[in-house]
Amino acid sequence: MNFLAHAYLSFDHPKVLLGNFIGDFVRGNLEDQFDPEIVAGILLHREIDHYTDTHPVVKEAQKLLKPKYKRYSWVITDIYFDYFLSKHWQEYDHRTIEQFAEEVYQTIEENDQELPQNFLYLFHFMKKDNWLVAYGTIEGMKASLTGISKHTTFDSKMETAHLFLKEHETELKAYFDQFFPELVKFAKQKLEELLEKYDLL
Repeated sequence: MNFLAHAYLSFDHPKVLLGNFIGDFVRGNLEDQFDPEIVAGILLHREIDHYTDTHPVVKEAQKLLKPKYKRYSWVITDIYFDYFLSKHWQEYDHRTIEQFAEEVYQTIEENDQELPQNFLYLFHFMKKDNWLVAYGTIEGMKASLTGISKHTTFDSKMETAHLFLKEHETELKAYFDQFFPELVKFAKQKLEELLEKYDLL
């Protein structure tokens, strides 16, 4: 999953949100580096990623992309799913996507002293270009996918993936609609387990 989904799947726990956002930016003994609720968020991030990467519906969606995008299909699928979540946000939350994004950015800024510099460098651009809202537009998808394509080792063709999304949007949305409610249920249960583990309930 990409940033918007990880934010949503923090279920309004501010410190869990911090951990969920930095899950790919930290290594080593987490408990020596962060307070328990941030650790829970980092572990939740990793559980979400594993669940997503191994889910049969996600694998089916990736099959649609593999002939053209090969090894990059899994990355693109994650970003597509943020597109559907942002575009259809009103189906999942009582706030507008703009309100939710602003709350996320504020939470990160209020706790930036607890976050690694490599994430904060990225966050500068995330807030500046309002990624969480922009994900819900084809232009936002184009910018995100093109940006990632510039950092790939091989010719990923990701700069064309927004066009593939436009062409196959109905089919891809059906995969998202089937998968995402199951992910929400999984993440809620996993977060409860992690909060209990760290005596945070």
